[in-house]
Amino acid sequence: MQKKILIIEDDLEICSLLKEFLEESGYDIKVSHTGIDGMRELRTLNYNLVLLDLMLPFKSGDEILRELRSFSDIPVIILSAKDMVHTKVDLLRLGADDYVTKPFDLNEVLARIESNLRRCKSDTSSTIEKEPILTYKDITLNEEEKKVVVNGNTLVLTSKEYGILLLLLSHPQKVFSKANLFESIWKEEYFSEDNTLNVHISNIRNKLKSANPNEEYIETIWGMGYKLHE
Repeated sequence: MQKKILIIEDDLEICSLLKEFLEESGYDIKVSHTGIDGMRELRTLNYNLVLLDLMLPFKSGDEILRELRSFSDIPVIILSAKDMVHTKVDLLRLGADDYVTKPFDLNEVLARIESNLRRCKSDTSSTIEKEPILTYKDITLNEEEKKVVVNGNTLVLTSKEYGILLLLLSHPQKVFSKANLFESIWKEEYFSEDNTLNVHISNIRNKLKSANPNEEYIETIWGMGYKLHE
């Protein structure tokens, strides 16, 4: 079955190039040229991935990402001319999965799409022997439903946040190095200057704290990595 991708981009030339190239690569492509139309599509139809521009008419990409993450964890790749580090970090914190800076190479965009869809599909299942339901303190993770409940509250997690939490819950006594966590979830080589993992851990901690401010769940082992807090 073809994977469905929504492109939310107001540049008609970029849309046309992406649509033609990705359709030739076997994807089912829909295009929206404004933030409002794009959000309407995401709320009414199921997509496998979103290519999202930041500077959009009527509703910005940041607003779309924030709203989308309130009800969906589908992969989102940002397409933007903004190449500032703080912009990337802010978008990762909002729940973006990847970031491509314009002008971009079409083959790079395709490779990132394939990588994100592959990660989303695997959810680390190929590397972990898991029970259908994992529990820790007041966390319950149901793998069949891909659902995480904390203190009676259902968490909305991105695919990578879910993967990190799943990995930690599957090995509650293990200290994971940053490289181990990153390479297990992203399937890419880890570089110490990359702040991506730290941002995702911070996102998870904030969501857990929001569900239960009186409990600690993830512990930083300085100089080593992360583990579940005892």
